[in-house]
Amino acid sequence: MPSITTIHESLPYIDPEPTPAQRAAAEALISVERSLVPDDPDHALLPPLVAPNFTPAMAAELDRVAAKKPLSAIDLSRYEAQDPPFPSASKDELASVLQKAYASATYLSARRAHLALLDSYGKNAWLVGNYQLEAELKALERELAEAKREIDVLAVRRRKAQEEVAGEMHSLEDTWKKGVARALETEVATEVLRREVLEARSKMEMDTSAG
Repeated sequence: MPSITTIHESLPYIDPEPTPAQRAAAEALISVERSLVPDDPDHALLPPLVAPNFTPAMAAELDRVAAKKPLSAIDLSRYEAQDPPFPSASKDELASVLQKAYASATYLSARRAHLALLDSYGKNAWLVGNYQLEAELKALERELAEAKREIDVLAVRRRKAQEEVAGEMHSLEDTWKKGVARALETEVATEVLRREVLEARSKMEMDTSAG
């Protein structure tokens, strides 16, 4: 069963605190009722999950990642330092080595340019990014503080409203209890009277039969 850790400040403030026995009984009833409902990993108000429709290429890539297989679609050897060709290498072998050397030189040139840009502007970009994140954090903290303040104000208003009618609520509760007690007393008295009538009728019938 999912755990319940949230405490809502929405219960009446004028009701007496339940005793440990009453609380244990209530929690036992809640546990029994919740055990009858299977766990739902998704929230009941969320729409149902949509089955993904991946392309064959995407599905194959996901399977590769799940199997932890290395990516072999890109030949990384072209970016590595090339060994000098053998003197007896053919024309095709020399062309392949030259092509890989061009690719490696282009990669190293671009990497050198990127490192130079990072050295020149990376620090400022990092500081600007931190400043923006800090501003977003402060804005979220202000929204959170405002929401907490509104919750506190609402809780105070609810408590005050309930305390203002506490006397009336207790009076109505007492009246209801007395009404229920009187109804039960009436039902008991009616049942006693019904039995007395039945006994008297049975006795009269027996006297009539004997006479």
